[in-house]
Amino acid sequence: MEPRIASMGHVGIFVDDVDRSLKFYQELLGLTLTDADEENGMYFFSSRPDEEHHEFLVCRGRTAPRDVRLIQQISFRCPSLEDVIAFWERLKAAGVEFDRVVSHGNAVGVYFYDPDHNRCEVYWLTGLHARQTFLAQIDLSRPVDELMIEIKEYVVEYGETGYVDPALLRN
Repeated sequence: MEPRIASMGHVGIFVDDVDRSLKFYQELLGLTLTDADEENGMYFFSSRPDEEHHEFLVCRGRTAPRDVRLIQQISFRCPSLEDVIAFWERLKAAGVEFDRVVSHGNAVGVYFYDPDHNRCEVYWLTGLHARQTFLAQIDLSRPVDELMIEIKEYVVEYGETGYVDPALLRN
């Protein structure tokens, strides 16, 4: 029998300022601190502490400068588009730096930077099929029903081929 992966277990990152990162991931993203090894500077987080001890690990000891990208992105799945919008509003109010807010056709994603300038994403799966790469800018201040109409129209037009909004190429 061929071995297989059941699911992603967890991701761990090194950070420059543990207290700043703990505050960011607990207060802004709402992750639950499930365990900590203070002596070794390891802090365990879960979005589902009753099901999974940890999905995310913050460790002291980052030595790379902020302008060195060590991680492509850290993504957190949300149960609804309304949750993504609420995170977008919360992060915006906290002055968090955004990378982009897009539809992937099959998902809606808000990309932003944590205190160590690691790119993170909160996203929601739309249930639609779209070939990747698919990046269309969207405005989350608009009503959800309008957003979904726009996303569906883009998927009908570009779902088979993929799409990259030309405005994103200038970023």
